[in-house]
Amino acid sequence: MSFDTIDYSVDRHVATIALNRPDRLNAITKQLESELLEAMRLADVSSDVRVIVLTGNGRGFCAGADLELLQSVTETNWATANIDKTRREFMPERPHDSTPVDFQKTWSYFPAISKPIIGAINGAAVGLGFVLQLYCDIRFASDNARFGTAFAQRGLIAEHGISWLLPRITGLSHALDLLYSARIIDANEALNIGLVSRVIPHDNLMETTHQYAQMLATTVSPRSLKVMKKQIYQALFTDLGDAIETANEEMILSFQCDDFREGVAHFVEKRAPHFTGQ
Repeated sequence: MSFDTIDYSVDRHVATIALNRPDRLNAITKQLESELLEAMRLADVSSDVRVIVLTGNGRGFCAGADLELLQSVTETNWATANIDKTRREFMPERPHDSTPVDFQKTWSYFPAISKPIIGAINGAAVGLGFVLQLYCDIRFASDNARFGTAFAQRGLIAEHGISWLLPRITGLSHALDLLYSARIIDANEALNIGLVSRVIPHDNLMETTHQYAQMLATTVSPRSLKVMKKQIYQALFTDLGDAIETANEEMILSFQCDDFREGVAHFVEKRAPHFTGQ
């Protein structure tokens, strides 16, 4: 499948999805939003993909909504319509899934993707670009990366549910600071407040990120990754008792799987694992 605003490739069980409007710092258009959804869905259903890396081509990760798109927004056309559109497009792929409705909206569908999503933040991630990287499971930042919410400076609000997500990642005070001030922070400050997991020299960002992704794709069970991701995100809506009950149920299912038998065998036999995801 080919895309106009997305680069999509798969190498050794790792799908790399790169926003591809470098002349516009990968600013988001309706087409890019739609193609990114399709690329994520493609990686999600592919038996050859175990991990997803999301990045941007050129100097920036994503500079937010394209200016032409912002100028065209009205009360009824883009913001509301796209939320409904995303839910209609995402849900048919997994009609029997128990994915919460919360994870079927614009951008919030990232947690419903069954495979880990690693953000490789190669430059500016501002506005909608900030939202986009926030929904990745893990974020690695280039030392050139910059982050900003921008919304207050545009007369807008905390968009796409980040009022719920951002405090859970950075804590309440840091979240309010970033939202109130709309100031730009560098990669080191992002690391200090927990917004990103690592800061990597820019020239090494993609190599290091892919090394980590390859480690996940080859040394741990794909089934374990899928179940753990679902456990973590669904536990955000439950209490400890429910999380324990879910873990007990999933543990019994794990004991019956090929990946569990392989996990024991490769450890005992002191060899590399050969997980199948089954």
